[in-house]
Amino acid sequence: MGLRDWYEANVMPRLITCACSQGQVMKRRAAVVPRARGDVFELGCGGGINHEFYDARAITSYAGIDPHEGLLDATRAAARAKGWAADLRQGRGEAIPFADASFDCVVCTFTLCSVDDPTQVMRELRRILRPGGQALFLEHGRAPDAGVRGWQERVEPLWKRLAGGCHLTRPIASALTGAGFAVETLGQGYTPKAPRFAGWMEWGVARKAGA
Repeated sequence: MGLRDWYEANVMPRLITCACSQGQVMKRRAAVVPRARGDVFELGCGGGINHEFYDARAITSYAGIDPHEGLLDATRAAARAKGWAADLRQGRGEAIPFADASFDCVVCTFTLCSVDDPTQVMRELRRILRPGGQALFLEHGRAPDAGVRGWQERVEPLWKRLAGGCHLTRPIASALTGAGFAVETLGQGYTPKAPRFAGWMEWGVARKAGA
């Protein structure tokens, strides 16, 4: 195993988990994740960070995927602590290994920034949602301020290499709208104490439009 492969397998997932579980980030997870209801699917569930925020009384079943098998071990432990019989699989959002219309709710937090093909991932999310289903999202991405966007564009090439392909310049709510979701933005803004180039976040509910 080369140094790059070792870093991506052993160091990078832990760094991302640490960064995505900071205090201000957890406050925003707490505003989104408890809204999950019914049969729930979580995209990028590795690490099990969201589990403390799920309302187990409102959830019928829980499933999820993550490309990092090692992180899924922590998710399985979190599911056991929650008392869930979870269906957790290694996989990528471009080809979600579940049937059409399998879920009432999708949870997606800090994941769309690092997928290879966000347009295809959003198609997959629509596919697995039932009519009337919703996707709960909390993502960082393209800032509204030109000066910050300039820094995002300059920093992004190195950032992607260090952070597992994470993009700083991807749009969030507008991308979901373009993919056929009806988006209700619950909040947006820069994360306190975070670098502004990495701190713009948007969170809300994306409903399966036309259902």
